[in-house]
Amino acid sequence: MNACANNFNKPIRGVTGAQLAVIREFQDFSATDLNMIAQPLQLQHFLAGEEIIRYLDHSDSVFFVLEGSVRVHYFGYSGDEVILCDLPQGEIFGELTAIDGQPRSAAVVARSDSLLAVMSNQAFQQLICESPVFCMAIMQRLAGQIRRLTERVFDFSTLAVRNRIHAELLRLARQNMDSPNTAIINPAPTHAELACFVSTHREAVTRELSELARIGLIQRTGHELRVLDIERLRKMVDTARGSIGD
Repeated sequence: MNACANNFNKPIRGVTGAQLAVIREFQDFSATDLNMIAQPLQLQHFLAGEEIIRYLDHSDSVFFVLEGSVRVHYFGYSGDEVILCDLPQGEIFGELTAIDGQPRSAAVVARSDSLLAVMSNQAFQQLICESPVFCMAIMQRLAGQIRRLTERVFDFSTLAVRNRIHAELLRLARQNMDSPNTAIINPAPTHAELACFVSTHREAVTRELSELARIGLIQRTGHELRVLDIERLRKMVDTARGSIGD
């Protein structure tokens, strides 16, 4: 697949500071800081399904998701897909290679038509050195990634498959809340995709989602998955993890 190389040959244009306001780590930045970060950035469009980064390649740019969403994944030697995460509008990816110079640790593809702002590793490292607010935002982002990975390792090491499915649904629900205790996940992941997230098979996901629907915790409607009681789901996950308290 040559989509990544083809996209880097497409016409590109600059980015405004206002466009960067959607990035989660930049939402409290001043207009001056946003304009400074925007200066070395360039826009690139990717169509749904196009490859942005190849696993183990030596590109080193950092990407900011201004519109659309991307999927971070790789394929094992057996050919099984492992989905690490989906990143919606407002997320950043590619910063690890820009920091340590190592090959890409996963592949990234566009889940939907996406508009990305691209920064060279040289500009990224220069901003880290020269802008305290940018440096702190990146450090806080990396700290958050470590915490999420620690939680995921804990879940994979200690939770049964059904509990891992619950934990993944809780994560998705918290990202898609439409009220303090309900969520609408749209589009909902397929059973096969959810299985890839939690390292199991599609049949196990189908069985567990059917059970959650039977007890009134979720409801599937077309491409939407509704979580009807986030607090109840949280308690189920906390109990499985051995958390203390309500």
